[in-house]
Amino acid sequence: MPANETIRVLIADDQALVRDGFGMILSEEPDLVLVGEAADGAEAIRAARELAPDVVLMDVRMPNVDGIEATAAICRDTSARVLVLTTFDLDEYVYDALRAGASGFLLKDMRRAELVEAVRVVARGEALLAPTVTRRLIADVVGRGGHAPVSRPDARLEALTARETDTLRQVARGLSNAEIARELFVTEHTVKTHVSSMLSKLALRDRVQAVVLAYESGLVKPGETPSSE
Repeated sequence: MPANETIRVLIADDQALVRDGFGMILSEEPDLVLVGEAADGAEAIRAARELAPDVVLMDVRMPNVDGIEATAAICRDTSARVLVLTTFDLDEYVYDALRAGASGFLLKDMRRAELVEAVRVVARGEALLAPTVTRRLIADVVGRGGHAPVSRPDARLEALTARETDTLRQVARGLSNAEIARELFVTEHTVKTHVSSMLSKLALRDRVQAVVLAYESGLVKPGETPSSE
């Protein structure tokens, strides 16, 4: 998304106070436009299809249709990117939401600046989660078993070159592009090229989805860290 374009945002949360609070914050930013609100997942799906938001702020626990089901439908049927709203940073449903297509998650007690920046980051097509948070979140949930499926080979990985596979491993372990460049002894531009090619070949929306695939396929095991750490 070009830097000067406005970002259309939809808020889905069953608490009116939460919707009002987030709406007030977004309305103060010249590049952010609140296009709609939803009190449950069914409303969120309809609104996303009708209003074409760039970003959806999605609560997980909502009546009727929950945020996970709504996230899957929105990511399947629209080009909107979903940010999951949760009370706890390792909410047991966050992993399911990421698997459904969410681009990351936000804590409801975040600071104003964090919310605004998160919306902008995801609208640009980047992963929201900081590398260390990505690693901690996925490794913790997968390590606990919980809602995470047993790792299984994924045939899509066969399409990757050896260097793209190495890049995916580093992405899954929580490294930034600059850190991956140092780890693999290449330039940061080269890393960006590998990441873009890897996402395209795997038909993934962003780095968060790549992390999920890497763990689910067994390419990276919970708790693994790069040798440089």
